[in-house]
Amino acid sequence: MDRLANTVRPYAWGSTTALPELLGTAPTGEPQAEMWMGAHPGAPSRIDRGAGPVSLAEVIDAAPGTELGADTVRAFGPRLPFLLKLLAAGSPLSLQVHPDLAQAGEGFAGEERRGVPIDAAHRNYKDANHKPELIVALTPFDGLCGFRHPAQAADLLAGLDVDDLTPYVDILRATPEEDALREVFTAVLSAEHHAIAGTVERAALAADRLADKGGPYAEDYAAYAGIAHHYPGDPGVLAAMLLHHVQLQPGEALFLGAGIPHAYLSGLGVELMANSDNVLRCGLTPKHVDVPELLRVVRFEAGDAGVLRPEEVDGEEIYETPVDEFRLSRFALAPGAAPRPLVSRTPQILLCTAGTARLRGGEADGGTGAGCELTLSPGESAFVPAGEHLTLSGEGTLFRATVAA
Repeated sequence: MDRLANTVRPYAWGSTTALPELLGTAPTGEPQAEMWMGAHPGAPSRIDRGAGPVSLAEVIDAAPGTELGADTVRAFGPRLPFLLKLLAAGSPLSLQVHPDLAQAGEGFAGEERRGVPIDAAHRNYKDANHKPELIVALTPFDGLCGFRHPAQAADLLAGLDVDDLTPYVDILRATPEEDALREVFTAVLSAEHHAIAGTVERAALAADRLADKGGPYAEDYAAYAGIAHHYPGDPGVLAAMLLHHVQLQPGEALFLGAGIPHAYLSGLGVELMANSDNVLRCGLTPKHVDVPELLRVVRFEAGDAGVLRPEEVDGEEIYETPVDEFRLSRFALAPGAAPRPLVSRTPQILLCTAGTARLRGGEADGGTGAGCELTLSPGESAFVPAGEHLTLSGEGTLFRATVAA
């Protein structure tokens, strides 16, 4: 097993304090949004096996069968199929959606044929992979996830008492569910920015006023007013009002499958996803929004937000998701408890988020590792090659990312 040295990404929406508090480091005054753990080419983790630091991606490329195991290579090729992150949102991220595997493959191939540079601002697909993702709250965490039922969205918009919103309210109340959501979502995002900015401003002012008056939508109105404060006049503010506002408590999670519009608003969490960078933005951003392509990908299906809680199996709290590339689980480590074996036929990344976690290596299947010991503090992580035997002990919380298939 190897201790990971990880990159922190300074995206503008990042918190200036959440990651430093977890890591026990001094804030720099700059946003620290995400810490990446894995082998994504954008910011691969680094390890040191005695010859100096080298990227985890290079280590896997040199011996994929040894590092990933035969099962992972057979299913996903010679690459780590997941990416683990610590995500610290200080302000709202863009409203976005991810393609399914077929859409990503088609979109990527099409842009390659047209010669769109991979780093072009208007490029939609950075790779041919899908990007399902799971976020687990470490602190109270606010987000948007999935469409409300049209009748509920109509009531929320009508409560703002803004005349410009009346046509949308009428559509939501009189049109079949999928058609209603598609029509309103399309109308909002297709509108000329200057033409709809005033409506957004009036809706935001009304939401801010109603947030203090109580009622079933008070917390939702407060969230939308906060979004509008960061993105004044952005049509994405109205699109966001069609979505569930979700408030996660520590340990609760959201799974974001293909086609589900979502945005993270604030809080610190552990995020696990397929190893992809495909994001189609719907709003709340100055970046490119490709409405026609977005409408090809979005699933206009109303339902519950789908808050997940882990299921305990032999002391391991597992977050079940319908994807093969990853599985996330959590251990609550109790002082004095017997060390527990921790082995997998697939690669693992282990992340400590509280207290300390002690890892002791045993013999790997066909390899070595006996006698190796690592102690992880909050924010520290380790890569464990496939088949390596180890035991886990300590006092705190440890997250385990591995391959589900």
